Amino acid sequence: MEVRAVATYITLLNWTEQGVRAYKDTTKRSQDFAAALSKLGARLVDIYWTVGPYDLVCVVEAPDDETATAASLQLSGAGNVRTTTLRAFGGEEMRRILAKAAG
Repeated sequence: MEVRAVATYITLLNWTEQGVRAYKDTTKRSQDFAAALSKLGARLVDIYWTVGPYDLVCVVEAPDDETATAASLQLSGAGNVRTTTLRAFGGEEMRRILAKAAG
């Protein structure tokens, strides 16, 4: 059985004017986003509605940067949010990175 590597992404979202006007649909839109991710081979790990400079924060797992980018484009393309996506590294990944950096 082949084990696929999964990368983690933190996506920071801000509502557009359109998204704010349709705020009552936000939980439904999050379910739709989770379904769209699944079709791409990715997964919505969690989503948080936040107070501060960002309206929402998502944790997404995807097999690669291309899939994560495609998901962000689909999400932003609906016109309800603008996204900023960060590649995140867990503890084990960081240990491998440090080992490589040490030579």
